Amino acid sequence: MLKPAPGASRRLRDFYDRLVRVYGPRQWWPAKTPLEVVIGAYLTQNTAWTSVEKSIANLEARGLFTVTALREIPEAELRVLIRPSGYMIRKAAAIKAFLAFLDACYGGSIEKLAAAPAEITRPQLLALPGVGPETADAILLYALGQPAMVVDEYLRRVVTRHGLLPVKARHAEIQALAEKSFHGEEAASLARHFNEFHAVIVETGKLHCRRTPQCHLCPLAFDLARIGGEPILS
Repeated sequence: MLKPAPGASRRLRDFYDRLVRVYGPRQWWPAKTPLEVVIGAYLTQNTAWTSVEKSIANLEARGLFTVTALREIPEAELRVLIRPSGYMIRKAAAIKAFLAFLDACYGGSIEKLAAAPAEITRPQLLALPGVGPETADAILLYALGQPAMVVDEYLRRVVTRHGLLPVKARHAEIQALAEKSFHGEEAASLARHFNEFHAVIVETGKLHCRRTPQCHLCPLAFDLARIGGEPILS
């Protein structure tokens, strides 16, 4: 395991507090139901959210945001509806696999899935096709209300460019650091904090911590003095 920089968890918590003050509550995930969150988590893989919104609109127009409706629609037809999100063959198959899992293990009920402990459901989700740690944790956090820390490319950039962890840090190491930043919080508030943390990190990534960093006016630019005034590119 790579070791974080001294004081890294405290600094990351400072980032969170500052970003919440700057951006305010983000009210993520943008969805009307837990099932829509799940579908969105699949569709957003390797594509922009603007493309996902087109697929969501297609599904909503057909009244497909129920387990029954998604179960009954032919997979070939589902592919056409989610085409704007890309990788339609793989994503349609993955959505159908999730529905089969939900039927087999939880009687087709998202509520029953949400009631199960994350220690059980996270490995189950990770065993499904098309589900990696980021997608599994997004489903746990946003659809099921579980305190799961979502690690994405934006968080990786922030953590490594500010020298909190080495550039070669792995998903689990970034996740452990982010979780440590909220050590001591009441368990009941962790899901809310993890939700806001991911949302403000995404906002920072979209506006500033891009593939080529745009540090001018970034709320986290104050911290760059710690590493010589320039981000560590990664």
